[in-house]
Amino acid sequence: MIKKSAYLSVIILFVITVISCEKDFTDIASNVIKNTKFDTKDTIMEVVVTNKAITSVRADGLTIGGALGQYLLGVYNNPNYEKIEASMISQIILDTEIKTKDKAERIYGADTTIVTTIDTVFLKLPYQATLKSGTTSEYTLDSIIGDQSKPFNVNIYRTDTYMNRLDPNDPSKSKNYPSNYTYQKLSGELNSTLNYQFTPKAIDTALIYKRRLSNGNVYKTDTIKLTNNNPFARIALDKSKFKDIFIDKFDTSDFESQEALNEYFKGLLIEASGNEGSLISFLLNNTNKELKPSIELRYTRTVVKGGTTVLDTIEKTNRFLLSNFSTSTYKMTEKVYPANKNVIVQGTAGNMGTIELLSTAQLNLLKKKNWLINDATLTFYVDQDIVKYDTIATPFRLLLFKDGVTKAHVKDLTTEGSIIFGGNLVLTNKKPDYYAFKITDYISDFVKGTSDYNPVLGLRVFNNPTDIPQNPIDTLVKNYSWSPKAVTLLNHDKAANGERRARLKISYSIKK
Repeated sequence: MIKKSAYLSVIILFVITVISCEKDFTDIASNVIKNTKFDTKDTIMEVVVTNKAITSVRADGLTIGGALGQYLLGVYNNPNYEKIEASMISQIILDTEIKTKDKAERIYGADTTIVTTIDTVFLKLPYQATLKSGTTSEYTLDSIIGDQSKPFNVNIYRTDTYMNRLDPNDPSKSKNYPSNYTYQKLSGELNSTLNYQFTPKAIDTALIYKRRLSNGNVYKTDTIKLTNNNPFARIALDKSKFKDIFIDKFDTSDFESQEALNEYFKGLLIEASGNEGSLISFLLNNTNKELKPSIELRYTRTVVKGGTTVLDTIEKTNRFLLSNFSTSTYKMTEKVYPANKNVIVQGTAGNMGTIELLSTAQLNLLKKKNWLINDATLTFYVDQDIVKYDTIATPFRLLLFKDGVTKAHVKDLTTEGSIIFGGNLVLTNKKPDYYAFKITDYISDFVKGTSDYNPVLGLRVFNNPTDIPQNPIDTLVKNYSWSPKAVTLLNHDKAANGERRARLKISYSIKK
């Protein structure tokens, strides 16, 4: 009885399975059918891929917590792509310790004079760096592309553009600062050397400077180091100007509050220019304040009696961190790319690809076939003659999205997750090879007739974390891009690119 019951159960289960499969086949879903009722095949759908220039991107972080985190400074000039001159603009954070009076300043009488001497003032830009294996003080610099041996020009200005967080036309919304926004500069550079030659160096882990009395005599030598001897860039600023606009103003209302400082010193513009060099990413929202970019002001106050007798020396240090409210500008040399075999995908305000995925004829064909879509993969191959073995300046990941009136994520990114959706660079023999996207759910909706919205798709450099949906209803693509990397892809031209052309491969099941 037990054996007979087992056979009967198997037969019933088989019948139910067949009936279920027949029913499911009329309601197409993206599942692989594995039984004798179906055959699995695949087909190639031709696509059309073209270039599209990016005019600008959003450069502030006001809608994502106040800071993008990564900000670019420098020059990247690859002849295959648009040249980038990236600059940084930021408010500065008030150092509240400037109002604190030292004991020596309080106890000396009216017959004494306090003379202030600036020992050093500089812009500190800590690098993102990795400690070399087996060492305790040797670093390699991260997040840099371009020729690090060639310097680029840096000039620093005080802006006359008030950085408003809210849109004056609609205070319920944050203000949008695009990457091609024009900031007014007050005349005169703040850096002590015009067109400072900036060259990133991993060995820049310490700054030695001298403390001086009011008569110019050196009384002490100090050394500045950061946490774990992390390397940092420093650009010397004009001592005379910072005495006038900072130290001599410390006791005025301009330094009473953050709001007052924002009105008085509206912002700092760090401007890069040149035709060669490198492009560096700096982290502005580092939780370690020592590793955040800042204006560093070191000065000595000499207490003098009778005009000559030194009673005391007071060592002072003030740090004005660059604010989380910062923006960038990307000055791009616009290029018109020919309609040849290539498509250029370049970050920042560079270039992107557009994909005409399914023509009306292709869509009608898919609907008539009544296929069960098991897999749909859209693949873009790298032009290896141009990219060769460059894995540093090549994007690790691209983003595919719906480039319609509203920029929206492709369905599979939210339904299947970013790992399955794909877009990561695949290497073959350590050489950049291709990017692939799984868009099975997106194609299935067309076949089932549950969606007729078929906009042109966009393909651009991926930015983490702003291009990752936070939840299933987070479907809109954010217009941020701070990755300067670029890649040359092969387009849809079969005659020019053959098997490496851009294409959509669909795997499907049909009834025998």
